[in-house]
Amino acid sequence: QVQLVESGGGSVQAGGSLRLSCAASGYRQSQYYAMGWFRQAPGKEREGVVVIDSDGRTSYADSVKGRFTISKDNAKNTLYLQMNSLKPEDTAMYFCAATTSPYFGAGVNYLIRTSGAFTYWGQGTQVSVSS
Repeated sequence: QVQLVESGGGSVQAGGSLRLSCAASGYRQSQYYAMGWFRQAPGKEREGVVVIDSDGRTSYADSVKGRFTISKDNAKNTLYLQMNSLKPEDTAMYFCAATTSPYFGAGVNYLIRTSGAFTYWGQGTQVSVSS
């Protein structure tokens, strides 16, 4: 049974940093077709933050480019999201997601806009950024 567990959320002031972690179990992380981070703010739709495929290709949302960095440690079966220069508009629940199968041949630039392509989801971790 695949399980994704996020951690590392919290409350920070604008300009601060946080590192989110997503521990994957039930499936070797190296076997996932793609993994990613999505977020959802109150009253808003879930949006893609960043996606990484098994070859290391990434796609970032324009709003986080240059500030957020995704990485993965296959030995630890853990996905990370380093978030720097945080802004109040980054406040949201952040979710880790994964899929083990290709989605109609879509690449990361499509996957970041298609949360439905991801089969497995964590429970989320809250990030709150104050001004």
